[in-house]
Amino acid sequence: MADTHRINFEPVDIEMEVGEDEYILDAAFRQGIHLMHGCREGRCSACKSFVLDGDIQMEDYSTFACNDAETDEGHVLLCRSTAYSDCTIELLNFDEDELLGGIPIQEVRTRITAIEPMTKDIVSLQLQPVEPAEYDFKPGQYSDLQIPGTEEHRSFSMATTRSTPGHVEFLVKKYPGGKFAGLLEDGISVGDEIALIGPYGSFTIKDGHVLPIVFIGGGAGMAPILSLLRHLSETGSTRPVRFYYGARTPADLFYLDEILELGKTLTNFVFTPCLSESAEPAPSGLPDVEEGNVTDVVGRREPEIHRCEVYLCGPPPMVDAALELLEVHNTPKDQIFYDKFTSPAFE
Repeated sequence: MADTHRINFEPVDIEMEVGEDEYILDAAFRQGIHLMHGCREGRCSACKSFVLDGDIQMEDYSTFACNDAETDEGHVLLCRSTAYSDCTIELLNFDEDELLGGIPIQEVRTRITAIEPMTKDIVSLQLQPVEPAEYDFKPGQYSDLQIPGTEEHRSFSMATTRSTPGHVEFLVKKYPGGKFAGLLEDGISVGDEIALIGPYGSFTIKDGHVLPIVFIGGGAGMAPILSLLRHLSETGSTRPVRFYYGARTPADLFYLDEILELGKTLTNFVFTPCLSESAEPAPSGLPDVEEGNVTDVVGRREPEIHRCEVYLCGPPPMVDAALELLEVHNTPKDQIFYDKFTSPAFE
């Protein structure tokens, strides 16, 4: 049995135990402590913290998330850190409401109820929880889906909300050579079972916030944003919402009718599809289509974006470009929330 140690988190004064055979972030989830996190694979820096005291070692992480100078100073990524003594860790990024109020991690056996193409490379994968019969999560979060017959998993955001706990939808982008995406072509079908673990992530609407919301999405990044839109509609939110979705051509747009219908239930909603490569006419009923990359369109249309909460989800180049735009506009970091998809090699 692995040795265990005590971890004390500052400045929140929370203690927990961790074994030498588990990462600190996983130990926190196991004990109902929801630390800030993103990819859980050492690549996004959302869980970056500072070691005040103790012996902690990191492995298998990206130096873009935590560079050599930072590690020399004592910074660590909790998702890739193992403790070998009692430790004191300063959390650099935390949400007090989430720390002890998050939804517990669940292991759910699910059954596939539908696999529906949405575009040429995005598929709607719909699951029904079997055991337990319901799956609870916050809109905007994501889950790990196990690749059948293996110990591997892939992470995908839910597009549905808590209003349908017996029905969970994921939007999956098909990459050439992708292990999970390849199963959607020939490998899994309606009626098959998939193991699910979650929920994870902090890409959620914060209670009590009143700033206007700007959503910036692309590709399968539609999923968590659609979940958040459905949630805002279901809860009768009065916050202004503007949604910019980047695609190459009109054929890459989907869920248009539902987005527009959801917009009618919100007080002040604008949906702007942004087409980067198409000379074709946009679908009828979408008068607000813009040409160009989504971040360029946002830059033109959102001069006051520093006065908004901004939610980003999509391919890494889109998220990187959006973060650069927000930095130029001096948008406070605590008003920026994002999920950054991994590269096709990890899908």
